[in-house]
This record gives sequence, structure tokens and C-alpha cells, in this order.
Amino acid sequence: MTDNNNKTIRTTCPYCGVGCGVLATRHPDGTVSVAGDPDHPSNFGRLCSKGSALGETLSLDDRLPYPEIAGERASWNDALDLVARNFQEAVRDHGPDSVAFYVSGQILTEDYYVANKLMKGFIGSANIDTNSRLCMASSVAGHRRAFGSDTVPGTYEDLELADLVVLVGSNLAWCHPVLFQRLEAAKAANPGMRIVVIDPRKTATCAIADLHLQLKPDTDVALFNGLLSFLAEALVVNDSYVKRFTEGLEAAVEAAGPCEIGQIAEKTGLKRQDIALFYKMIARTEKTVTVYSQGVNQSVVGTDKVNAIVNTHLATGRIGKPGMGPFSVTGQPNAMGGREVGGLANMLASHMVLENAEHRRIVQDFWKSPAIADRPGLKAVELFEAVREGRIKALWIMATSPVDSLPDADGVAEALKTCPFVVVSEVTRAADTVPYANVLLPAAAWGEKDGTVTNSERRISRQRAFLELPGEARPDWWQLSEVASRMGYAEAFSFPGPAAIFREHAGLSGYCNDGNRDFDISAYQDVPDAGFDAMTPFQWPQSALAQSAETRFFAEGGFYTETGKGRFVPVVFKAPRQTERRYPFVLNTGRVRDQWHTMTRTGKTPRLTAHFAEPFAEIHPQDAERLKIAPADVVKVRSPHGSVLVRALITDRVGEGQVFVPMHWTDQLASNARVDTVVAPATDPHSGQPGSKFTPVAVTRAAMAWFGFAVLRRRPEKIAADYWALAPIPGGFRLECAGRDKADIAGLAASLGEVDCETVEISDVSGGWHRQAQWKEDVLQTAFYFSAAPVEVSRQWACSLLSGDAIARQDRASVLAGRVPADRPDPGALVCSCFQVGCNQIAEAARCGAASVSAIGETLKAGTNCGSCRSEIQTLLDDIAKESLNDADIAQAS
Repeated sequence: MTDNNNKTIRTTCPYCGVGCGVLATRHPDGTVSVAGDPDHPSNFGRLCSKGSALGETLSLDDRLPYPEIAGERASWNDALDLVARNFQEAVRDHGPDSVAFYVSGQILTEDYYVANKLMKGFIGSANIDTNSRLCMASSVAGHRRAFGSDTVPGTYEDLELADLVVLVGSNLAWCHPVLFQRLEAAKAANPGMRIVVIDPRKTATCAIADLHLQLKPDTDVALFNGLLSFLAEALVVNDSYVKRFTEGLEAAVEAAGPCEIGQIAEKTGLKRQDIALFYKMIARTEKTVTVYSQGVNQSVVGTDKVNAIVNTHLATGRIGKPGMGPFSVTGQPNAMGGREVGGLANMLASHMVLENAEHRRIVQDFWKSPAIADRPGLKAVELFEAVREGRIKALWIMATSPVDSLPDADGVAEALKTCPFVVVSEVTRAADTVPYANVLLPAAAWGEKDGTVTNSERRISRQRAFLELPGEARPDWWQLSEVASRMGYAEAFSFPGPAAIFREHAGLSGYCNDGNRDFDISAYQDVPDAGFDAMTPFQWPQSALAQSAETRFFAEGGFYTETGKGRFVPVVFKAPRQTERRYPFVLNTGRVRDQWHTMTRTGKTPRLTAHFAEPFAEIHPQDAERLKIAPADVVKVRSPHGSVLVRALITDRVGEGQVFVPMHWTDQLASNARVDTVVAPATDPHSGQPGSKFTPVAVTRAAMAWFGFAVLRRRPEKIAADYWALAPIPGGFRLECAGRDKADIAGLAASLGEVDCETVEISDVSGGWHRQAQWKEDVLQTAFYFSAAPVEVSRQWACSLLSGDAIARQDRASVLAGRVPADRPDPGALVCSCFQVGCNQIAEAARCGAASVSAIGETLKAGTNCGSCRSEIQTLLDDIAKESLNDADIAQAS
């Protein structure tokens, strides 16, 4: 579709697993604007803050322009020859299991397919795993145990058709915002809908909840085992469904034990009346959907959590019907596509089972391959343990940074240092894994890629290129195919483009498949290139043998187990690991609203970094008081594996004894905030997924002699501080910093400043503060604020100084004083990224009568674009209302 002189392309968002349709418009000046696709059935035009800002993340300044060998520029031929030779020699000298691929939910299905085909079908090893192991492997394992296949039974529509939606370990408002918007709209249309949030944290999602069950970390199994027993004892079990379509209920109920509310309350830390209310809500509501995400999956008992949830739906027959079912929402844009092509080390392509000899025969026969992996390969954590032990001689990493995202991340870095040969396919030079590469290959980025992705509801959508490949960058599938050809497999990898790969992928899904496998898109096995280009989003299955397909599974049985029946999995609650005196806190990690993974994309735009510009640790007020930690102090969070320095955020969003640190910051934007260096490498025994939500840690105040805040026109090359965090702002960067020892503050300011500028400074030695600003012809270049305590300056105001008008000489004093001019009220901490609305503005509007989220939207526009901030606005309004009531009570008493 076209728009005057502008070219608009329909594509798919590259962030979370919602899989939103996007309209990307390229303008004559080279800029790109992005809007939601109103015709895409996943989002119907909605976008979150990250998706709305996609056009602002397409800069090329950090891109890898050409291949490199040992840090030096190389030709593609030389680089690919070297990769092929090293992999061949390793296989020849040490066997197929001496090599490995570590890929990503960021690559397209066609990339995934070629990587899996090369490793499992031609090299003959299953040593290909993906960072999707870190987000949804427990869901895969749970599905396979219960259903006999990795099948998501329902659709997004079920969230809107349900009368009760249970959100378990899912901060839907921040991590899947468009689904949250759909849920908000459904609740508004159906006031009788009830929403329960089950989460150790009070997240933004709780703003929509009728009931928040703030259970102890990793006690979900106790809660859902109790629910299963309650359903059985209250005779709410759907006997007809259970007898016809399932097996094993009695064993599962016996393993769960009797429903003793008091014991369940003791195990979970919940109130008895809240547990009883939750159980009654489930028992009385036929149309129930249970949505779960990383709080379930990222656990050493994640698979058991999944099956405990699924057991309750099998028992009630609430599965595969409109408005009913367990629903796993994935974290990455193509985690599902990777699952479909066997991107995990324990799977085969087309959802076939690696341990099944007949499935191996089918895949090998279709590929006409010389070998087929006959046992599971190394899962992510154990793969890098094998690298450290010297068992992996050649490793290829694509579109992910394991030295940031894997647990015991410093151990991963040490492993890569010792690996004889490491290939890294990357988009950006600003990734922490890049320095470990023997060969660096420049990959295509979003906007340059062409292929497909699959979202959490099994919907396959096209990602289309609307930008030219910069420099010598090439797609991942092309890189893999070229290496395969050089290894002697040219005929099997002679793909002219992604459409040919997709056709082969579709053909394999239908090969020897008479409806006995869930994944089937063989209706597309002969799609021509033009048809692939024009392909609209569709849900699988879409078989060549059937005219149409249902979009839900298992309402009338049809499971993929040996007996064709769904399996209840007996699950026994295992008490979480006990903390100890040295490490008395439980660390939880996760996302914030406006950031994505390691910020290589979202960290480029000021709109997205303004919400949280530095890493932080949420700490409960009573813990902070006991540890003598004040707001904005720098704190050290450490485990036996590593430590981070982050800013203290004191809040009751976390429970006592718990601490939450976001996962996003890397060495590119902070001094020491790679939180996965702290996370223990313990994994679920069934899925191999790490327990990123539960690591015993210690939290201590990091004594700092000075603190600093600055706005700068250019990115500093070096920052002489023990703690620092950098973020882009309009016109430059903002810097937070602090140091343990008394510093040469003036010298530090000079090292970060500009040359040939007019410098004005003020100091108070006794007060322990120093301030300095630099101008060129009344245009501010830098402003520094240093203090013996955390700097009290309005960040929103200070960050606006570099993008505002020239500052007259008579107004310079206000810059140095750090005071917001009377004619420019302080907006406060940012709440709405789309319209740059701060908390002070919302509070003022509320005091003037805008007492609802919609009223705030009418007054300030906040929350009216992507909607991701609406729950935060509601929380602010609730707090303001409480303050008003307290003030009224005080006034009445006096």
C-alpha cells in the first residue's frame, strides 16, 4: 500500500510475542513512521510504547558494516570459509557434538529453519538451542507432558470472551501491553468480568485486578494443587470430559493432597479468605482463562507450575472452548516460530519428537540428509557449561547476547574467552558479546528482514523489508546457507530466498502427517513468491488435506499422546529453596514498561529511556529502614555468582525479604548492572529453563562519597565513577554517577565536558556540592550537578535544557541552581512516554477535577495513544484519592 510519495509496508513488530501488525511508512527524507495495522487480527491497530517508537530506533551509527576476522575487516568469502573450515575440523576431530549454535527468538522462522536443518540433519548433532529457552521452555515441557505436543489450545479472543481471567506470573500491562489493552476494553464492555492477578509483586497489572494474590515466590504449585483438590472435593469436576478425553485425574488429586486452606495459606503466605474466594470464583465461573508467563516459566519448578495450572482446566473441561483454557504468552517475537521448526535442543522440526525414531525417519527422509540427531542436545545453560569445560570447540551465536541474558553471566563470559572458535552474527557493535567473537558477521535488522514470525496464539505473520541492507549486512538464513554450502551441503541449502525456505518448512509440516501431528501448514507448501509476499496473517493448523481448520484445540479431546487422551500430571509441591543468613533476600528479575531485552534497540530513543533512565532495585520500606537504605542510595545486590550496583527504589510493590531488579541494563549503558551475573544457574529438571525469578541474594547500601547528575551533548568515552548510568535525551545524554572515594569533582566535570566553551561554576566546599555549566553562544552544552548526597534536581526539566531555546545570560543562574523557572512547572517523573507527561502534571490535573484515567486523557492526552501507562495513571489517581481522604480526616479531627 502507498501513501502519496511515501511507501507504507505491512510488517510485524519485533518485540514481544503478541505479534502486532505494523504499518511502516518510509518518507522521502529517509525517516520512518510507524503505526498499528488496523487490519491485523492480533492488535487491530493498537501499539504499545515500544512499538510506537520503532521508527526512532533505526539509526545506523552503531551498526556492523562488514565482516571481521580477529577484529580486522574481512571479505564475506574469507569469513564464511573460515567458519565452515573450523566447524568441519571440529566435527572431524572431535565429533558432531563438539560444535553448537545458540540462536534467538529475534530471528525469523526461515533463519531458524535453516539453522536447525544444518545442525540436526547435516552436522548430525542436536546442539542448537535458543534464548527462548530462557522464557518459555517450561511451557513447552508442560504442554508436551499434558497434551503430547507443544500446543497452545486457545486464542487471544478467549481473553475477551471469558468471564474470569486469571493472570499468573504475568505483568501483562508492561510485558504484553496490547493484550492488556484488549483485556481492559473487554472488562469495560463486560462489567461482570473478573480479573485475578497472582504475583509476588504489585505490578501495574494489579490496577485492573479484582483480586491480587501476592503469594510467596515459587509457591504457585501449592495454590493450584489446592485448587485441583478443591474442585474435586466440591464436585466441580467435569466427569463427562474427564472420562472421555483424559487420564490420570485420581493420581493427580492424590499427589496434590487434600484441600486444607490453612496449610495452603501457610505455604503461599496468602490470607485464607483470599484463597477461598479465588477457589470459589474458579468453581462458579465456566468461562475461565488462565494466562501465565515468565513468573511461571522462569522457575526451577516451572514445568510443574504449568502442569498444576493445566490440571485444573482438564478437570473442568475448560479448554479449547471460547473463553476457556490455559494460555501461555511468550516473551519474544518469534519464540513460537522457533518451537515450530525445532529450534530447541530437545525438539525436531514441525513439532516432531527427537526421541521418536519414526519422527526422525520422517525428517531425515524429507531433508534427504546424511545424518539426523538421535538424542537431545545441550540446553542453553548446560551448553555454556560445556563451552567452559572445553567440550565445545566451535560455537555460533546469533542475535542474542548470552553474556548479558544467561544466568551466571560472568561465567558465560569466561567460557567464551576459552572457546577455541566463536562466531557472532550481530546487528550492532554495541553488544557485550561482540568482543568474544573470532569472526563477526553483520546481520540484517528489523526493517531489513524478510520472512515470517509466529505469535503466542499460533498466528503466522509476515515481516517485510522496507529498508535496504546497510553496508555488507546479510540475513541470517543466507549466512547459514553459505556456510552449509562450503561444508559440502550446497544442494540442500540452495535457497534463493525466504519464500523457498517457507515452502519447504510448510511441506515438512504436512509430510507423512495424516492429522496425527498438531503443527501443519501444508496448505502453503506450494505458495508462489508473489503469494508469499502478499500473505496475510493466519493461524495454524492449515492443512493441505482440509479446507478449513479450527483455531482452538482439545475441546473434544484429540490430544497427541499415545492414547489420544490428555494427561493429568501428578505434581507434588516442593517448598522453595530457603534463604540463608548471608543471602537473606530473594531476587526477582524482569522487564520494565518501555524497554526490551538488552536495550540495543529501545535504548536508542529518549522517549523510551525517560521512564526509567537507570537500573534500580525495588526494596520494601521496612527492609530499607532496617538496612539504613534511603531513597536514591546506590545499593549492591550480590549472590555467590556476582553482584550489581543499582539505585534503590523503596516501594511496597515488593514484599519484605524480596528485591526486584530489571534485566535490561548492560555494560553499554551502565557501570555494573548486568543482573544475570547475580542470577544462579539452577534450572528446571524437565525443561532446562533457569529460575530467573528466585535467587538468594544479599542487599547492602553502597557507601558513596559523592553523587552526580549531568546532561551532555556527546557520549563520554570514559566515566571515572564507581557507579554510572547513561541514557539518551533529546540533544544528547543524561548521566547519573557516584563514587566511593573523594573525587576531583572539577576534574571529572572537565573530563566529561566540551572544549572551547564558556564555563560557569559555583561550589560550596562545606556543603559538599559543585555545579558547572558550559555554553557556546548562549546554547547550553553541558550541565553538571555534584553533591555529597543524591542530587536533588528535576531530571525532566534538566533533560529539556539541551533541546530548548538558547538560554540568556540573565537566566544562567537558574541552570546552575537547578531550579525550575516559575513559568515552566516541573512535570515530575515521566509517566506517559508518548506525550511526555509527568506525575506532577497528572497530580495537578487530578486536583483540578480530572479524577479518572479518561479525564486525565482528555486533559493531558496521557494514556490516549498506546495506553501502556493507563494502569500507572490509575495508581497515581488512587494514591491522590487516599491522600485527599487522609487530609480530610486530619482536618475533621482538628
